[in-house]
Amino acid sequence: MNKKITWQTKSENPHNLTNLQLISQWWSNLGTKPVKLAQRLIPTSGNLDDINWETQRFDEEFTLDSPQLRGITLYGKKQGEEKEFGYTPHKIELDADFHQLDIYLQSQSNLIIRFTTNIIQYPTLSLSEVEIVSNPSGKNHVILLRNHEQKMDITFNLNPNQQLYLLSQLAKTLKHNPQINISPETLEELITLSK
Repeated sequence: MNKKITWQTKSENPHNLTNLQLISQWWSNLGTKPVKLAQRLIPTSGNLDDINWETQRFDEEFTLDSPQLRGITLYGKKQGEEKEFGYTPHKIELDADFHQLDIYLQSQSNLIIRFTTNIIQYPTLSLSEVEIVSNPSGKNHVILLRNHEQKMDITFNLNPNQQLYLLSQLAKTLKHNPQINISPETLEELITLSK
């Protein structure tokens, strides 16, 4: 079961200060990482499970700069902006398993601010002028892309379904680009495989 780390003003919890330090460390480590910021009203019932955390219109995604805790206030900036924001809480909950921090504001007791870091960002790798080597390996097929200029090798292991998909995509590309020099037999074979 997931355990949240909680800090609260005027708490009797003997771990309150330690929890604040853990939260501070987690917050500080978010520098230059993409985050999602969501604000939600606490339902009048007080039941936090009723809050809809699905993405909504005013949610923001940005790269966080200079996150730090000063006193009990969490500060940070949106990357590329000079203006610093700050949230002074009466309670903070860190759920490290789900990479989210809930801030219950002192100034607006009916509002929760949530920062999440599990925004998936895939890095893009661009290679040009690659050497392509292809070798069968049992049922699978190994494709090697090599760029001598960047001194980089990328290897793909394709299962039979992935091989058929790749062939079908290549056949479509060849069919729509007649300037690519390929024998009619090879093109026909690729088109047959792609059906």
